[in-house]
Formats: sequence, structure tokens, C-alpha cells
Amino acid sequence: MQTITPAEVKQRIESGEKLFILDVREPEEIALGMIPGAKSIPLMQIPERLAEIPQDGETILVCRSGNRSGRAYEYLEAQGFKGLKNMTGGMLEWETL
Repeated sequence: MQTITPAEVKQRIESGEKLFILDVREPEEIALGMIPGAKSIPLMQIPERLAEIPQDGETILVCRSGNRSGRAYEYLEAQGFKGLKNMTGGMLEWETL
């Protein structure tokens, strides 16, 4: 599994890089804050919303701690998606930056 740290994501955003960030948390968690520009698709909705996720290029997966995004990674990889990265530590670590 390819991973990326919250600090790396933040640095890349601040340098102006356009990233596709997929936040797989539930709406009530998103309401507490999310990475600017991230797309929200709750984990359980991913199978019916695959068309909204780029097949290639880089996709950074985010959740609260890195657990659900890891499950999303494995599912998307099994569907043939490439360029996936799981953000280690999730939003818990992001909020400490």
C-alpha cells in the first residue's frame, strides 16, 4: 500500500499542486472540517459512485485515522484503480499540523 503523510499533503497543497483528495468519512465527521478541495464520498457509497473517482493519476484517500481510507484503498485497487495513496494518521494527524 502506497502511503503519504499529512505533512506531505499539506506541503503539496501549499505549493499550489492540484491534488485529488477523496475523504471517505461520514457527513457528520466532514461537518467538523475537511482538507480544502477534498471530495467527500462516504466509504459505503464508493461502489455506486466509482464514476466520480479518477481511474488513473493520483488519488489520496483520507479518513479520521487512516483505517477506513485503507479499506477504500484496497477496494479501489481491486477495481483496477491506479495511483492510490493512503494518508497515514488521517484527519487526527492533519489537525495537529
